[in-house]
Amino acid sequence: LSPNGAGEADVMLNWSGTHAVSAAGLRMAESVGEAVGEVRKAVEGGGKVRPVGSGLSPNGAGFEERGMVNMALCDKVVEVDRESGRVTAEAGITVNQLVRALKPHGLTLQNFASIDEQQLGGFIQVGAHGTGLLIPPVDDQVVSLDLIVPAVVGAGSDRLLALSQSASPALFNLAKVGLGALGIVARVTLQCVPAHKLAESTSVISRADVRKHHLERLTQNKHVRYMWLPYTDAVVVVTCNPAPTDDDTTPPPPAPAPSDPAAAPRALLRALDAAVPDEELAALSFPQLRDRLLAVAPLDPAHVRAVNAAEAEFWTALAADPATNARVDWSDRVLGFDCGGQQWVSEVAFPIGHVSETEGSMRDIEYMEELLRVIEEEGIPAPCPIEQRWTARSTSTMSPAYSADPSDVFSWVGVIMYLPEGEGAEVAEARRAVTAAFGEYKRVCEERLWGKYGCVEHWAKVEVGKDG
Repeated sequence: LSPNGAGEADVMLNWSGTHAVSAAGLRMAESVGEAVGEVRKAVEGGGKVRPVGSGLSPNGAGFEERGMVNMALCDKVVEVDRESGRVTAEAGITVNQLVRALKPHGLTLQNFASIDEQQLGGFIQVGAHGTGLLIPPVDDQVVSLDLIVPAVVGAGSDRLLALSQSASPALFNLAKVGLGALGIVARVTLQCVPAHKLAESTSVISRADVRKHHLERLTQNKHVRYMWLPYTDAVVVVTCNPAPTDDDTTPPPPAPAPSDPAAAPRALLRALDAAVPDEELAALSFPQLRDRLLAVAPLDPAHVRAVNAAEAEFWTALAADPATNARVDWSDRVLGFDCGGQQWVSEVAFPIGHVSETEGSMRDIEYMEELLRVIEEEGIPAPCPIEQRWTARSTSTMSPAYSADPSDVFSWVGVIMYLPEGEGAEVAEARRAVTAAFGEYKRVCEERLWGKYGCVEHWAKVEVGKDG
């Protein structure tokens, strides 16, 4: 929440600062019973109420000025069944809180998105996903859920609607990715997996080299992520595979690298801003360096190309050094990553068929080759990275990766533009300009690629226009 001046309601912002809503109608439910009461009041008063969580969705999916219920205080772990590997928890618990609660039981979640601060309800309702050819989006981990449904509680009942594959399967598959539109998720039961460590490896290859072993890379690694760097020939490949979990200790971090992999972006920032203090420059992480560099001229294609080239040098140096190109840690720590600063992002999923070592259409690589060609021919100031991930299909009817065929595989591709941060009229104008440019970037992607490849946009990243 941010203050909106004396005598006025606070304003709730999403993480990227791209959407805001008055918090006057926000209610913090301290129990599931209180959440039921809030929904009942909305029904009786002819009003509207939506569940809102951590505000991490780029499109502010839960924002509703007429009424919001936050389940953050409904964060209890109800039951952990170690034998079946299942956990039941209230929907307000965050993913990282749930992971910590599961650790003593030797369990964890099957997969993770890039961040873990989401409330569990939002995590499943928007169809969050990680990467892994045989791993579906997180909504497919749901075994059952309990919904606070307006039609039920509005009639005076405190009963929750219990849904599972055996009880109302059609409605269950619809409600797993329900966007909070069918009711407020109160409790969720998830299928977990044994806690495990992953060995992560980072390499940099050329665009041409991506094709050579792409199918092997997808099928022989548990998790694969590509980061394509526009206007360069570099593609960052991050793979993760199971590692021994002999004990409960986390290995110490690697010894400091003998050289700074971020030397190129650091030198570029020094050249652009001679006044930045040496200590401040040295302390900046790579994502912070990228943010600072792009903020200088975020819509100048030549400048963005120079920043992208510096990023390619960063990843090449990191991948070449044994001290930085590999690590082993628990899966929840390895699969998350720093997404950078405030940003506009659009992500789509599209089917790529049945992938194995011997067959596959390579539609995922063709999509990226065509996208990069469009960017570079049109001179779009597209920063790095364009991230590409993969999942198995989802059984949730509303998932962008829904399919009735269990063999189907989907690729997810996200494009991005970073927003300058700070105060003042100049920054505000720069943010407006980036917002307009990103709208055009997305429009070009939609017109040139989405229909051709059967793309469906990620629910947390769909931007509805004022006339929509």
